[in-house]
Amino acid sequence: MLDKFSIQIIKKPLSIAATGLHKLGVTANQTTLFGFALGLLAFPALLFQEYNIALVFILLNRICDGLDGALARITGITDSGGFLDISLDFLFYSLIPFGFILANPEQNAIAGALLIFSFIGTGSSFLAFAIMAGKRNIDNPVYKNKSLYYMSGLTEGTETIGCFVLFCLFPTHFIIIAYVYSTLCWITTFNRIWSGFHTLQENEKRD
Repeated sequence: MLDKFSIQIIKKPLSIAATGLHKLGVTANQTTLFGFALGLLAFPALLFQEYNIALVFILLNRICDGLDGALARITGITDSGGFLDISLDFLFYSLIPFGFILANPEQNAIAGALLIFSFIGTGSSFLAFAIMAGKRNIDNPVYKNKSLYYMSGLTEGTETIGCFVLFCLFPTHFIIIAYVYSTLCWITTFNRIWSGFHTLQENEKRD
């Protein structure tokens, strides 16, 4: 929902920063790994309930996630880079609610577990269709510069970042935020399964 707007806002500053990093010899994969390492530092911050510090590392991770894509567009997009990026992204997405669970298990365990379960739905439906779309040479008319087919939904990157920001700013309201976002994730999951199945089925009929 919001990615198409946020991309327009951050595209130019990311491109400028990526150009500078490229001149210094920094690669997209190095940026991906560095960003993931920064994201991991949010976990101990959450354990100690230092939510403002955790927020800083979450935002730094997401900035690096944008920078690695901008660098890849300069040097050339690769399947290996796309694989590394998406794999570490999903690990990071699951790490944050897990950190909130361990920070306050009595309060956050059920809501956090539901959110991680919901991420399995959005992630598996996303990746499964991307595999089939690549196998059948189905082009994405929206995200042409991505190494994987990106299916749209209610819960994309911008929405997930917003959810994590709300977690850190209002940790006492983790439960309600997690329940609301889990609901949106399942709407996205069911929509992806339905539309993905019918898209593949129609493609099969044309063969």
